[in-house]
Amino acid sequence: MTEKQEDRPILVPVDFSPHAEAALLHAVDLAHCLGRPLLVLHIVHDPEDMPGYYAEALKKKQLRRIEEGAAAMLEEFLTRVGKQHPQAKELRHVESMLVKGLPATRILEVAAKKNAALIVLGSKGKTGVKRLLLGSVAERVVHLASVPVTVVKATK
Repeated sequence: MTEKQEDRPILVPVDFSPHAEAALLHAVDLAHCLGRPLLVLHIVHDPEDMPGYYAEALKKKQLRRIEEGAAAMLEEFLTRVGKQHPQAKELRHVESMLVKGLPATRILEVAAKKNAALIVLGSKGKTGVKRLLLGSVAERVVHLASVPVTVVKATK
């Protein structure tokens, strides 16, 4: 059975930052206009590379596995954004997904596997030496994606 064009989701990778929230809200507007479903993705980092936001959540909730902490944080993020933006009805019907690995690689893999129509992601917009040393997830996704990519920055 062939997939209908309008069934192809808008993929929204999130890291719970203000930029990710801005990207999610932009994707909600696009989903409304285009009649497409939303797929919200969070990439769980390897424990050796565990960012501080996981460590804090794991302490607060006494969770033992990083995946459980990330899943709870993703649910809380979606709930909070939904409550703060009740007009964003599309947030009530999002599919969410967790995968482990390197963010840019996993974003591209999920986009291909789920046949995403487009990717909407937030960016901190790092420049200079820091970006050269660390690289930019958004920049790698823009250069390597086979579907359109929209990069959103928070206005705050």
